[in-house]
Amino acid sequence: MKLHLFNIANFKVDGGALFGVIPKALWSRAYPSDENNLVVLTLRSLVVETDGRVILVDSGWGDKQDEKFFRYIYQHNGEGLVNGLKVRGYNPGDITDVVLTHLHADHCGGCVKKKPESTGFELVFPEAEYHVSRSQWEWASKNNLREEDAFLEENYLPIGQSGRLNLVDEEDELFPGFSVRICYGHTPGMMIPVIKYKDKTLVYTGDLIPTVAHLPLIWNMSYDIESLKTIEEKKKLLDEALENNYTLVFQHDVHIECCTLRMTPKGIRVNEKFNFSEII
Repeated sequence: MKLHLFNIANFKVDGGALFGVIPKALWSRAYPSDENNLVVLTLRSLVVETDGRVILVDSGWGDKQDEKFFRYIYQHNGEGLVNGLKVRGYNPGDITDVVLTHLHADHCGGCVKKKPESTGFELVFPEAEYHVSRSQWEWASKNNLREEDAFLEENYLPIGQSGRLNLVDEEDELFPGFSVRICYGHTPGMMIPVIKYKDKTLVYTGDLIPTVAHLPLIWNMSYDIESLKTIEEKKKLLDEALENNYTLVFQHDVHIECCTLRMTPKGIRVNEKFNFSEII
């Protein structure tokens, strides 16, 4: 198995939205904001090469939307999606599978691009099979007022129309050494990849635990659809990770890529922090 982690881009969100009911006086110590209350997040994508498959986990925002849409996202730095893959020796046609944790725009937008010199859209990874949980696909397809700015039809409908969509019904091993667990607090059907690599278990935490600062059980995003479920799902994962010495890999933490865990008087917290390169 070969693994690669790279940052597609940085972007900014409101700190209050990122930490929900937690007062700024507390969260700003753990994750500082700028003068406009904005905090910087990353969009790290994971590549897993195993058993003849080249699997991409999440694809970032993409670039289909207009300037007005991106004005409030403040994308900057990062390697880009296609370039980040190229640096690691992959072309879009080499990707055999795309696993989408969920269908919010910052996680799936890079899968679809505008057709050159014509109307309509096409897949960025034309040879890939796209894996989404059935519950997330059905939830996104009917949309809702709360998430309508995150579920953009141009990001996911072309995938469904392509005939390359695989709907995942249950937690299972999708590929050798690569399994998913399904969560419902952030958005129904979000998939969290769990990867067996040599003697380690790696958990790509996605939006369940977007940053190290979100390890405390009640430190959660206001974007979560059901915050009590998020707490329950985090507790289950963190208890299991602590007991079995899992490594957490953070998709959105601009400061920290990975950590292990320890028990403290305040609950489960960071033990060691390190870069992904130290794992591989």
